[in-house]
Amino acid sequence: MTVPKKRGPRGPYAKSAERRNQILAAATWVFTARGYRSGSLQEIADRAEMGQSSLLHHFPTKEALLRAVLQERDDRGDELVGATDIVDMVVNLAIANESNPEPVALYAVLLGEATTRDHPAREYFRDRFVRVRDLYTLALRCHAAAGELRPGVDPELAATALVALWDGIQQEWLIEVPGASVPETLRAYLALLFTDEALPESLRR
Repeated sequence: MTVPKKRGPRGPYAKSAERRNQILAAATWVFTARGYRSGSLQEIADRAEMGQSSLLHHFPTKEALLRAVLQERDDRGDELVGATDIVDMVVNLAIANESNPEPVALYAVLLGEATTRDHPAREYFRDRFVRVRDLYTLALRCHAAAGELRPGVDPELAATALVALWDGIQQEWLIEVPGASVPETLRAYLALLFTDEALPESLRR
């Protein structure tokens, strides 16, 4: 028995999805290059090769478009986060980011803007920091319960420091500071957390 192949959207649905993806790609480029404040809907429409009215049919406001861009970035990143082992979770994502710097640059630009109180992405980034810290804290607590972390390592503080270190070295990498390597810096930090006996093979030198 031949099983029919699953087909994607066809006709107007496929065209609508394609247009939406064009808009998101254009908005990602504009928000990365100009920031949310300076990037205009007209520039996004021009880059997507459509009229502004067509753009607004898919995304009625600039803020709605920003939310969609951030959601798409998260969806892609979530595909790389799933391991319960903190080393695999962090280092593999850092390596993947090196080969795809555009979402990293978008994150850095919008995070800088979001420090202003009236920025529409402020709540998004605040919630994201809490979510990521909780994720890393949980993973480190699992290692601590297994007796794999050095005495005195507090999983919550270590997770907070990891997030801060990652953002800092990532900024250096984006502006091409000589010697700045996100994966190597994170590897070195994580190696400090584990006992010699429990040090993961991927962190041994």
